[in-house]
Amino acid sequence: ALGGYRVYARRWVFLLVLSLLSCSNATLWLSFAPIADTVAKHFSLSLEQINWLSLVYFVVSIPFGMAAIWVLDSVGLRSATVLGAWLNFLGSVLRALPCMDLSIQTPFSFLLAGQSLCALAQTLFVFSPAKLAALWFPEHQRATANMIATMSNPLGVLLANVLSPALVKEEGDIPWMLGAYVIPAGIACLLATACLWENVPPTPPSAAAASSTSEKFLDGLKLLVRNKAYLILALCFGAGIGIFSSFSALLEQILCVKGYSNVSVCPPLPPSRAACAGREVDRTKHFIEVTKIGFCLSMACVAFAVVSQLPGQTIWLAIICSLFGLFGLSLAPIAMELAVECSFPVGEGAATGLLFVLGQIEGALIMVLLTMLTVRRAEPSFSTCQHEEAP
Repeated sequence: ALGGYRVYARRWVFLLVLSLLSCSNATLWLSFAPIADTVAKHFSLSLEQINWLSLVYFVVSIPFGMAAIWVLDSVGLRSATVLGAWLNFLGSVLRALPCMDLSIQTPFSFLLAGQSLCALAQTLFVFSPAKLAALWFPEHQRATANMIATMSNPLGVLLANVLSPALVKEEGDIPWMLGAYVIPAGIACLLATACLWENVPPTPPSAAAASSTSEKFLDGLKLLVRNKAYLILALCFGAGIGIFSSFSALLEQILCVKGYSNVSVCPPLPPSRAACAGREVDRTKHFIEVTKIGFCLSMACVAFAVVSQLPGQTIWLAIICSLFGLFGLSLAPIAMELAVECSFPVGEGAATGLLFVLGQIEGALIMVLLTMLTVRRAEPSFSTCQHEEAP
């Protein structure tokens, strides 16, 4: 007990399960992007169709993200997590069906449907860390818990960029890859169903949790759109989410025309800095200062626009992507905690959920714009793209 309030060891179990689910969901989202050319050739699809397997996450999460906010603040954290776990698992299985049943004539419909279910699940996972931290963790552990759960998502992005090229050396390996991604989704679903039993702990962990009086769903949204500080944070952080998401989904297609292989393509690395930043904010409560510094330093990603156009720059590309992850992704847990702080008494699900909804809108716009800006090269050049289309 801390100051008359009590914390429970099972809060770490809840945090572990949510982190595993978010990580698994991110691997499912980006599993096709690092090997887009190979997947397109195997299923006789165009690169535009392959891009839709990533873009559907944005499209689904924009309208259903609002529903997820209501679920989190009205139905409860445990119920939302278990529902998301089953959607995530069923989506992973649905994606694998075209490889299990060779009589399926329209594999794209199954792939897209599976991705859509996983996209529904994503809205329940990425909105949850701040609410979990507020309901289950004491004040001095909130930012740290938020950091662990939030950073599991970019960790999944990293794993997808590493595992997909490692598992798929040729077209015939794609069924094995799809099956491999079902396993962690199934394990996480089993853990969520078996180990999570309560939406909130029997005794609140802090005075803030004990006095939490979240506004009703619609009333909370009205307060958010009138909150100038919150809107500035949401638009800026949403742009960061959009850049990261579109960047991760299109990275392979941007680099393969310059001769970089699928194995050498490097995603933005999940930052160890997030752990340091989380502990620092827990100790000092300097949310605004840490956020501003992170935004300024993440400008390192601008160098990618130049270096990505040059062949043979694998090391510099890795450094730039790492800097983007080091300073940019470490903002995520801090920004979500700051959103909760500056929007009280709005519920944690609504405050963080709207951040991600705006981020998905901006990400969808950026990804569509980048796809529209592609041009066919006038002269052939050395390329590792394996699709029938010219670079």
